[in-house]
Amino acid sequence: MPRMPLAERRRQLTEAAIRAMARDGVARTTTRSIAAEAGVSLSVFHYCFDSKQALLESVIETITDHYLGVVKEAIRPRATLRETVRAGFRAYWDHVRARPAEHMLTYELTQYALRQPGFEHLARRQHELYCATYADLIERVSGGGPGFELSVPVPVLARYLAAMTDGLTLNFLVLGDDRAAAEILDMVSEHVAGLVRAVEPIEPADPVQAPVG
Repeated sequence: MPRMPLAERRRQLTEAAIRAMARDGVARTTTRSIAAEAGVSLSVFHYCFDSKQALLESVIETITDHYLGVVKEAIRPRATLRETVRAGFRAYWDHVRARPAEHMLTYELTQYALRQPGFEHLARRQHELYCATYADLIERVSGGGPGFELSVPVPVLARYLAAMTDGLTLNFLVLGDDRAAAEILDMVSEHVAGLVRAVEPIEPADPVQAPVG
């Protein structure tokens, strides 16, 4: 087997874990099945990850990175702020529709972490990562240049968006109603765009003219 840098090997095993867990479930996925999925020996797995917690944290971060990349690309400046926001949501939603098993896995990871003693911090880490991701995206949309400000604090809006998309994604996975989800995304896009307002530039004051004697 050709030697591979540790970081690359960890990515390989993490992607294999995501595939195995999405197919078989978190509880039924073993280190041996992940190694087999990646085509490596069990000793290679244990060299890359010293605990199941480390593996699950890598899985959570990697799943988030999967859709974060496409969303960042989608929210490049467009004709209007609403179009920029809507494009970001649409990119996320296209990812949900294309990879539903992966998004379903995120809920299973939360439940698994909350039920396993000593793993609770992974569920907190998962949702803190969601909020941090949205905070970064909000800064890209509203803080990319001068002239805009939010009417609510960034952390508050980030938490709201994380909760909204988390609930909407689960709703879609259960009901499969893509049209209803699209209508909700349109409504949220309008709401978010309305929370960002333009700031008029402050014109410098004219210098005081001394009276002519």
